[in-house]
Amino acid sequence: MLQGLRSRYVELITSVSHLALLVIAFQIGQPMAWVGCLALIACISFLAWIANFKRMRLIADTPTSRIGSAAQGYVELYGRAVLEPDNLVASPLSGIACIWFRYWVYAKRHHNKWVRVSEGRSHSTFAITDGSGQCVIDPDHAEVIGAERRVTYPTGQYKHVEELLYGHSVYVLGEFSTVGGAAARLDIKEDVALLLTEWKRDRPALHQRFDLDGNGEIDLQEWELARRAAIREVEKQHREIRAQAGTHVMRAPGDGRLFLLASLSPQKLKNRYLLWSTVHLLVLFAAAGAAIWIFSMNSTP
Repeated sequence: MLQGLRSRYVELITSVSHLALLVIAFQIGQPMAWVGCLALIACISFLAWIANFKRMRLIADTPTSRIGSAAQGYVELYGRAVLEPDNLVASPLSGIACIWFRYWVYAKRHHNKWVRVSEGRSHSTFAITDGSGQCVIDPDHAEVIGAERRVTYPTGQYKHVEELLYGHSVYVLGEFSTVGGAAARLDIKEDVALLLTEWKRDRPALHQRFDLDGNGEIDLQEWELARRAAIREVEKQHREIRAQAGTHVMRAPGDGRLFLLASLSPQKLKNRYLLWSTVHLLVLFAAAGAAIWIFSMNSTP
């Protein structure tokens, strides 16, 4: 259940659930209530441990690829953003230049409670480099970790919350593909047919080029010459396309696998999930042990 949630929601849900269950057990005050609540805490911690451990293993088991030689498919990249004006966006709240932003606007309503009135996030692509090449990142549907969080109060009635990625270091785990260049998908039959159709539209030029006997008609032999000329021209175009450098793109996997964007190094990211998985495992053992002890103490004849 928790495996599919974003990591920040996993920690929030588990923390709130643990606190709520402890409050319930304390208010009821019965030993069996404590046993039940502690057992639920142990179950929640078990699910949270699985979610964090799976992510830790995924990051640890996926080697960091170089952009210039990365295989097509699910890969891990680590580099820095190309810090050029065309590669940056400005946060709509603060105007700070960054590669990615997310924001929330809260207004003070009845009884001085903060109510969210608007929110948004950037959808602009940006490029990263690792020295071997550049890759365009499409951040849509990415889980973002390590963004700088800023809270400001432009007036007494409004609160602005921003999360910004500056791009000094960028980690990406997702679907890598190369568009164009040597990886371009080209169909010589289709392109030859399209070229011949284009030539047919300009019949005077077609006859001038291939009506060798000058009778005003393109016979089968002359049409075969035109077809061979079209094949040679298309093959030349394809060679030129494949000789060009392709554009590397990273986006969310189509099969629903984790798409992660972070400002942390692979090692720090792995350590982060390792820490949380250890915390949840300790809570699991503590809650389960306490539940067993309370149950045994109150079930003795």
